[in-house]
Amino acid sequence: MTDDSASPSIDGNTVVAKSLSHLGVTHMFGVVGIPVTSLATRAMSLGIRFIAFHNEQSAGYAASAYGYLTGKPGILLTVSGPGCVHGLAGLSNAWANTWPMVMISGSCDQKDAGRGDFQELDQIEAVKAFSKLSEKAKDVREIPDCVSRVLDRAGSGRPGGCYLDLPSDVLRQRIGESEADEIVARVGKLNEHVTEARASEIESAVRILRKAERPLIVFGKGAAYSRAEDEIKKLVELTGIPFLPTPMGKGLLPDTHELSATAARSLAIGKCDVALVIGARLNWLLHFGEAPKWSKDVSFILVDVSEEEIALRKPHLGIVGDAKRVVGLLNREIKDDPFCLGKGNPWVEAISKKAKENGEKMELQLVKDVVPFNFLTPMRIIRDAILAVEGPSPVVVSEGANTMDVGRSVLVQKEPRTRLDAGTWGTMGVGLGYCIAAAVACPDRLVVAVEGDSGFGFSAMEVETLVRYDLSVVVIVFNNGGVYGGDRRSPEEISGPYKEDPAPTSFVPNAGYHKLIEAFGGKGYIVETPDELKSALSESFAARKPAVVNVIIDPFAGAESGRLQHKN
Repeated sequence: MTDDSASPSIDGNTVVAKSLSHLGVTHMFGVVGIPVTSLATRAMSLGIRFIAFHNEQSAGYAASAYGYLTGKPGILLTVSGPGCVHGLAGLSNAWANTWPMVMISGSCDQKDAGRGDFQELDQIEAVKAFSKLSEKAKDVREIPDCVSRVLDRAGSGRPGGCYLDLPSDVLRQRIGESEADEIVARVGKLNEHVTEARASEIESAVRILRKAERPLIVFGKGAAYSRAEDEIKKLVELTGIPFLPTPMGKGLLPDTHELSATAARSLAIGKCDVALVIGARLNWLLHFGEAPKWSKDVSFILVDVSEEEIALRKPHLGIVGDAKRVVGLLNREIKDDPFCLGKGNPWVEAISKKAKENGEKMELQLVKDVVPFNFLTPMRIIRDAILAVEGPSPVVVSEGANTMDVGRSVLVQKEPRTRLDAGTWGTMGVGLGYCIAAAVACPDRLVVAVEGDSGFGFSAMEVETLVRYDLSVVVIVFNNGGVYGGDRRSPEEISGPYKEDPAPTSFVPNAGYHKLIEAFGGKGYIVETPDELKSALSESFAARKPAVVNVIIDPFAGAESGRLQHKN
C-alpha cells in the first residue's frame, strides 16, 4: 500500500469521477444538487462532458438513448429521493428497450437512514424492478469496484439499466490521492461478453432458409445496437430474401432498397413461411408472432442475445448470440453453398409488386398540397428536406401519436441508427432528451425532431438546454391543438358541472411554441403554408443551430392512436 502521509487527500466525489474516467466514460447527463454537485464538477475537470438538464426524466431518456447510439452505458446523475424517482423514467426506458445505462444517485448519510433524513428513500429497493444490478458504495474505497461492476453489467448479455447508490457521507469521505489512484488503477477495463452460436444451429438455420418458399428477414433495434448492418446487407444480397425492419431497425438497409418489404408489411408477415428475426422481440410491435397477422404455420428462427427471450418465444429455432456475429456466421455458411431467390422468384415478385402499389398510393396522397395542413403535406416537405441534407444523414427523432405514425410511413431512413422513436414502451416525453443524446453522440449529424404538440410538451423546457450547449437540433412541432387534435367529444359527452372546461385532449389553440426557444436566444418559426415550411427548414437546416418550427395543423386532421397501426 502506498504511504499517503505526504499525499494530498481527495473526497469520494473525486474518486467517483476518477473511476468513471478510468473506465472510459466521456459523457454524463443529469440534474445536480445536494449531494452530487461536486461530483459533476470533478467529472468535468477530468474531461467528462456533463450535460445539465432541467428535469431528471429528460436527462434519463438522454442517457438511455446515448447508450443505444454509442454502445457504451449512458450515465445519469441525480440527487437523492425525488431526483432518483424522476430518474426512474430513464432507467425503466433503458430496461424496456434493452439499452445500456447506469443511474448514479446520491443518498442520505448512512447513519441517518431510517430516521427521516432529507430526501431519504430506500433507493436500492425503489429501482429494483428496472435495474440489472444495484450497488451501494458504503466506503470511499469501495467506489471504484462498484462503478466497474455496474458499468460492466449494464452492457453485458442483454443490455439494460444498472444503479449505483452513493451515500452523502461516502461522497464527503476523504482518502489519500495516491491510494485512490492505486485502487482505481486496479479496476480492470470493461470486458466484452460474447456468447458464440453453435455450428449446428447455424447449419440448421441455413438449411431451413434454403428450403423455405417464402422466407422473410426481420431485424430490429437490437441488430442496430450490434452494428450488424454490413452483415445483414451481405445476407440479403447473398440470398435475395425480402426484409422487414422494425421502426427503429429502419436504416440498417436503406428504406429504398429493392428488397424492402416495409410497404408490403401485411403481405410479408401474413404469407411468409419462414421468418429469420434478428435482434427484434416478438412482442406487440410484431404482433407476438401470432395469427391472424402472421400465418399460423410460420417457422421462426430467432436470433437474440438473451437466452430468456428465446425461451419465452419458443421459436422453431433459437440462436443465442450477438446479431453481428451470428449473421456473419450465417453468411459464411451460405457462402460455402450459395443460394439466391432472384428477382423472378414468385415470392420476391409478389412483395415487390405490393410494395410498389402501396408506395404509389401513398405518393398520390403526398403529392397534394393540403392547406390548412393535414399530417401528410408537411411530412412530405420534411422528408424531402431531410433527404436533401448533404453529408451524413440527419438523426430523426419521432414522437407523438399521429405524428409518429405518419412519420414512420413517410420519412425515409438510409443509414443505421438514424431513427429514434417512442420504442418498445411507446414512451411519450422522450423527444428532447433523445435529441440532446443524438447531438452529443453524433456531433457530425444534424438532429431533426418531428414531434406532436403533446409529445413536445412533456420536455419542452429542454429547448433551453439546446441553446445553452448550442446543439445542432431542429425541433418541428405538429401543432394541432391537443392530444390527437383537441376536442373530439360528441355533444352528449359535453355535460356535467365542468362542461365549460376544455376537453381532456385540448390545448390552447395555435399555441406559440416557437416563442419558447426565442426566449432563450434560439430561432423560432411559425408556418402555415408549404412555402413557409420549406423556407423555415432550408434556413434552419443550413444554420445547424437550435430552432423550433411551429407547424400549424388542422385540428381535425388527426385520429386517436395507440398501438402502431400498419395499413399496408
